[in-house]
Amino acid sequence: MHYLPQIGFVLLALTASWLFAVKIGEIRYNILLGKEEYLTDQSPKRWKNLLLLAFGQKKMFKNPLVAVMHFVVYAGFIIINLEVLEIILDGLLGTHRLFFPLLGNVYTWLINGFEVLAVGVLLFCIVFLIRRNLLKIKRFISKDLNGWPRSDANYILITEIILMSLFLTMNAADLQLQSMGQEHYHQTGSFLISGMLQPYLSGMSAGSLVTLERTCWWLHIAGIFAFLNYLPYSKHLHILLAFPNAYYARLTPQGTMHNMPEVQKEVLYAMQPETAPADAAAPAHFGAKDVFELSWKSLLDAYSCTECGRCTAACPANLTGKKLSPRMIMMATRDRLDTVGKNSRKNKSFIPDGKTLLHDYISVEELRACTTCNACVEACPVSISPLDIITELRRSLIMEESNAPQEWNSTFSNIENNFAPWKFSPDERDKWTEGVG
Repeated sequence: MHYLPQIGFVLLALTASWLFAVKIGEIRYNILLGKEEYLTDQSPKRWKNLLLLAFGQKKMFKNPLVAVMHFVVYAGFIIINLEVLEIILDGLLGTHRLFFPLLGNVYTWLINGFEVLAVGVLLFCIVFLIRRNLLKIKRFISKDLNGWPRSDANYILITEIILMSLFLTMNAADLQLQSMGQEHYHQTGSFLISGMLQPYLSGMSAGSLVTLERTCWWLHIAGIFAFLNYLPYSKHLHILLAFPNAYYARLTPQGTMHNMPEVQKEVLYAMQPETAPADAAAPAHFGAKDVFELSWKSLLDAYSCTECGRCTAACPANLTGKKLSPRMIMMATRDRLDTVGKNSRKNKSFIPDGKTLLHDYISVEELRACTTCNACVEACPVSISPLDIITELRRSLIMEESNAPQEWNSTFSNIENNFAPWKFSPDERDKWTEGVG
């Protein structure tokens, strides 16, 4: 019976870890369905991006007040959960506050720091709930978030509030048990925040306090394991993926259009037929019609999306009432990728399901509204590029389906026949210079 709590903890930890690993493996599989793209050059710049954009949240500080609150919630939650290491070891070994004998006063100082951060996380999560649900900020009440996405954000904020409350209550009960000389509850010095809560527990018996402290301990660690397994199903997966996504960000200047080797070869062969090999095969396809024709980085972008809506709020097409929402581009890509990934894993390879990312998830109207201005890319706090997905889908739309507005088609026709946007024969292009001195 003495070992039952340890056995229960081991089973809980192993189950949670296994479920998390399986889901992360599925997401990795899905991302690697994308086309290869080399993004490992300029390592110093990439590490700088990781530190400034992912951990430092550099882009968030365009709105300093919100940035500070978000940073406290994000960094605070990560730092506080360093204590999870002690909780895990206590659970495995059947000990209580294992690190206190090793760290002494440093331990008390650390817990006090954790508690101050916990209060910050708790208060700012309440502020974020108010911003989302009462202040009706435009990007949070957008129809983009109807249904599950809106609930998802609230669930995470409420979970963090509960976890921080459990942490503080657990420490307050622990302090009260220490003051009563209860066995196994070492004197750890005073805790700043939970010390303020301790007097409210002074009327409880030792047995009730032990029950409260242990209940909070179990709910806290079980909540963290549950949170861990909820992340892969949530937009809050960016807590983990923001780091690799920032590291593997494209380092080319914004606005640079990536040439398509297939098109370059076709143009070369048209202008210099003698360079075309006799057995030259026609290109398989141009652009992307479905997710596995996108780069793996674009698929990583889809999973890293925070659904914050800053991209859509900055989009000039969206601001003028057009259907395009860069946030929805990323959400639609992720939804399609989940479907394709399940199909591929179940059948060992993808079996066509009669749907594609283009048309079934993202409409022609959305794609045509994009001005390729890069406002969405600039606004994204975690280096996501909806524009790369939009341009690849537009390439497929135009080059594979010849689906373009009529005014574009005349320009394309002129380029194809006259090698210029104008309706003049190449032989007559310089006639305007006749008579010029």
